[in-house]
Amino acid sequence: MQEDLNEVLRIRREKLNTLRQQGKDPFAITVCETDTNSREIVERFDELEGQTVTMAGRIMSWRDMGKAAFIDLRDREGRMQVYLRIDDLGTEAYNELKLWDIGDIACVTGFVFRTRRGEISIHAKKLTLMAKSLQPLPEKFHGLKDTDLRYRQRYVDLIVNPEVKETFLKRSRIIAAIRRYLDGKGYLEVETPILNTIPGGASARPFITHHNTLDMDMYLRIATELYLKRLIVGGMERVYEIGRNFRNEGMDIKHNPEFTCIELYEAYTDYRGMMDIAEELVRTAAKEACGTLQISYQGTEIDLERPFARLTMIDAVKQYAGVDFGTFIGDVDKAEETAKGLGLEVDPQKRTWGDILNLAFEEFAEEKLVQPTFIMDYPVEISPLTKRKAGQPALTERFELFITAREFANAYTELNDPIDQYERFKRQAALREAGDDEANMMDEDFVLALEYGMPPTGGLGMGIDRLVMLLTDSYSIRDVLLFPTMKPLNGVKDENGVNKTESEAPKPSRKR
Repeated sequence: MQEDLNEVLRIRREKLNTLRQQGKDPFAITVCETDTNSREIVERFDELEGQTVTMAGRIMSWRDMGKAAFIDLRDREGRMQVYLRIDDLGTEAYNELKLWDIGDIACVTGFVFRTRRGEISIHAKKLTLMAKSLQPLPEKFHGLKDTDLRYRQRYVDLIVNPEVKETFLKRSRIIAAIRRYLDGKGYLEVETPILNTIPGGASARPFITHHNTLDMDMYLRIATELYLKRLIVGGMERVYEIGRNFRNEGMDIKHNPEFTCIELYEAYTDYRGMMDIAEELVRTAAKEACGTLQISYQGTEIDLERPFARLTMIDAVKQYAGVDFGTFIGDVDKAEETAKGLGLEVDPQKRTWGDILNLAFEEFAEEKLVQPTFIMDYPVEISPLTKRKAGQPALTERFELFITAREFANAYTELNDPIDQYERFKRQAALREAGDDEANMMDEDFVLALEYGMPPTGGLGMGIDRLVMLLTDSYSIRDVLLFPTMKPLNGVKDENGVNKTESEAPKPSRKR
């Protein structure tokens, strides 16, 4: 197999050298004056029939018939058959086609017609080689099936698996639809730093880098939250950012070390207002990507049309684990005893009523939340940036949205009391000192910003990648990332000379 591949590579390079010796270097050609594409030719055939057009694309098949041939050109819109004839191109140009290969990129000028078999095609009058493919495409009927290789060589995946491109076209449309929705509600899109001096806004392990000029360590952001809330303090009132976050954690089908998230903040509303926004964002994206609110994910029917269910964390644990943590709020001993009765192991560093409630929720309730459900009123211990619930100081005004047993969004009534915020940062700092490298650091500048006064604010964060997974029926997060993070496997190379990758890495210690 390797010898056959080496022979193909040698022949393709010899063809390129021959073209160059003839003064016909394809890489020296820079422009193809296209005026149409494959989709437009089909849609406007009645108008374009008999008209001269120019399009460009990659040669995906070649059917030689002696003094004539058919090739298929694929551009970003689809495929177009091209008819080649020696009488039209001339003997020299037609014979030069022997130096061309499947995978080469060509520019064709000719008139639009329909073949005797009824296929819309271009009858070529001129054909120009725009780039030579020195690597063979995967074999037609088997294609590129190795998932690790597909993720690493996404460029080949897009060439030979057209359905993959559709996923990323939908991703782009989903993000554009979200932007239109928020812009229409008066939100302002902003940009905040990716390099941070403090990795705040979430509980996660950061990536660390070093700034040479300042001679200081910096962190790739784990969330955009704290900068966006500074803008609320500054009076911008409605802001959002769609951007990359980075968390130095494990990888699985739901997690990639870098991922896209939208965070939005609105003054003078609370987490209930964010629930309404979250529902509308999901529905807006679904209509754009699927054209319906009744979708299927991995064989499970999901109803996005009905109002999303709303359930407190206490009630979720009561429903699915049969234990009512609401009857002993704040009683750590009773919570630990209950956890042991449920077969749960309590982390000594997180021995609080709230942490144990969350542990029971993740173990017994989360996997049951298949249809869209808001889980509300999280304990204060796991919500360091959230306002306490009025009359219930052990709880906060926070929700997470679950669909298909996965978290899709996280939202708060934002904590705007600087004194309370400072104390919670202190507790997080203590956890960090005790070895929890996912705990928040003290951010004194953010506390200072709150001391200038932040209006009551609702905030929402939603994972774009998981939303795209849901709306494109994609099994793994790697299927919706053009270039997912891949780890070389001990430098072992496959038959194409590419590093093999681990098919499964350790799972992250916390969900997003």
